[in-house]
Amino acid sequence: MDIKVLSSGVRYENLPEKYARPESERPRLSEVSACENVPIIDLGCGDRSRVVQEVGEACKSYGFFQVINHGVRAEVVERMIEVGNEFFALPVEEKLKLYSDDPSKTVRLSTSFNVRKEQFHNWRDYLRLHCHPLHHYIPHWPSNPPSFREIVSNYCVEVRELGYRIEEVISESLGLEKEYIRKVLGEQGQHMAVNYYPPCPQPELTYGLPGHTDPNALTILLQDLHVAGLQVLKDGNWVAVNPHPNAFVINIGDQLQALSNGVYKSVWHRAVVNVDKPRLSVASFLCPYDDALIAPAPPLTNNHASPAIYRPFTYTEYYNKFWSRNLDQNHCLELFQNPSNSN
Repeated sequence: MDIKVLSSGVRYENLPEKYARPESERPRLSEVSACENVPIIDLGCGDRSRVVQEVGEACKSYGFFQVINHGVRAEVVERMIEVGNEFFALPVEEKLKLYSDDPSKTVRLSTSFNVRKEQFHNWRDYLRLHCHPLHHYIPHWPSNPPSFREIVSNYCVEVRELGYRIEEVISESLGLEKEYIRKVLGEQGQHMAVNYYPPCPQPELTYGLPGHTDPNALTILLQDLHVAGLQVLKDGNWVAVNPHPNAFVINIGDQLQALSNGVYKSVWHRAVVNVDKPRLSVASFLCPYDDALIAPAPPLTNNHASPAIYRPFTYTEYYNKFWSRNLDQNHCLELFQNPSNSN
């Protein structure tokens, strides 16, 4: 690939070859409207039953929601955004020390999604980090900017705690024990993608990321407060999820769709780009441990009306299948359906 990373400081006059998608695969930005009634859930409201109910409704109807009063300190969030921008402002030679297109690497700077396999590239650079256990991974993280490791580790700890709390609420909303999801997922892995979307000369021809679902259990997304870019598929239409102050976007991932026996949906989402402004987002992923056996929860499959949609599988099996495909292929979860439930 001629272009190693997009965050090189070069402003492109035209979209480079391999980024322009065929007309049938373009984002049709003029047809996208703002998502009305995005669920915004106040985790600090003091009414547990209300939070459980609102989360359950959001997971069924949207597959995502936003949370406020979430317990992650504002200064931790602000410093995470600052150090992410500082990293992508480094000289390109410095960043390229971390470049790799090998998805198995635990620390890597890369571009697009999977440059080895995809036909069209996406207008995104990203820094991918494994984050748990922290003491194992921190020594391999970038040492430039000098404050990077301290700031990002503080952020990871607080976001992980938030993820645990949300998983417990999701368990309760399904009528399961509070600890059910956490027990099934085991000692969860934690990854982070610090995404950087540079200004794009022709945003109507490409994506930051095309439509996809997340292969993990739960995604906690910190949006750029000043530049929109996240869109989700709602009722067959792409709608924009505009940033909300002091909020995280929570996405249901494929593993929770399987655990819920399809009651909760892993949301299709994408990132679009714009001509004028760069956009930074930070996606944190909570993942089952490698050998976790994922299957619909038995209490949700105990009658003939609700047979198990998905066969049992390990997270490693799922993750390997996900990375062997293009991001915008059909839903990977379909490959794990029980034969009697396949169409």
